[in-house]
Amino acid sequence: MTRLTLTMLSIALICGACSSQTSNNKIEDGPERERPDTDYVAYKTTSITIDGVADEKAWDEAEWNDIDQRWLGEPYSEDDFSGRFKISWDDDFLYLMAEITDDALVEMYEGTDQYWNDDILEVFVDEDLSGGDHQYNYNAFAYHIDTNYDVFDLGTDRNPHYFNDHVEVKYGAVGTTYTWEVAIKVYDDTFVRDQENTPVKLSSGKQMGFAVAYCDNDNSQIRENFIGSEVIEGEDKNRGWIDAGIFGSLQLVE
Repeated sequence: MTRLTLTMLSIALICGACSSQTSNNKIEDGPERERPDTDYVAYKTTSITIDGVADEKAWDEAEWNDIDQRWLGEPYSEDDFSGRFKISWDDDFLYLMAEITDDALVEMYEGTDQYWNDDILEVFVDEDLSGGDHQYNYNAFAYHIDTNYDVFDLGTDRNPHYFNDHVEVKYGAVGTTYTWEVAIKVYDDTFVRDQENTPVKLSSGKQMGFAVAYCDNDNSQIRENFIGSEVIEGEDKNRGWIDAGIFGSLQLVE
């Protein structure tokens, strides 16, 4: 929620420019938001089918959260991109349902080649809310999910790898609005790629680091925008793939 002091209000009245949009309907930045102790609360579900339809009761009961913070790129219109999401869980999976409006769904690159420059739904998970560096380690994960349902993140060898076995995903479309349903196995920082790993069992009261973002490409060689769910201070807002400290906090509730 934006809070304007009397000084800020005076400046706004003088400049006539205190708005999240410009006169040509371009979104300059998402609304300012104070970060509470817990950003997100997810309630336990009994059944979610990953089919891109999102007609389960669990989604009716979950709260919407916005993807509205411009991390990279120029101002954009709501027709170009808008996004929001809901979260749920059971013992074995963290569930995400994202509703994304994107006027051009683009898959330009194949495999691990420049996957971040395609249209990508990105989900950040820090199993123990420890924060800190996760660029080339498994302190946290940044799952980049493309429109072919391939899932990428960097490994300890500093190269990108497939993590398709961590994530089940499907999306459905109505016009230019896409409903993504995602089921994520949660792994802790003992994960070792190409070895046998056991996902963490989820339980009520557990806290994790969590964020959602979207890479938006409008038929160019690189993404035009990168829009996320978290308020990030400073000039460099493209830090989610490196620093788990910018994630929000998620609490699981029975």
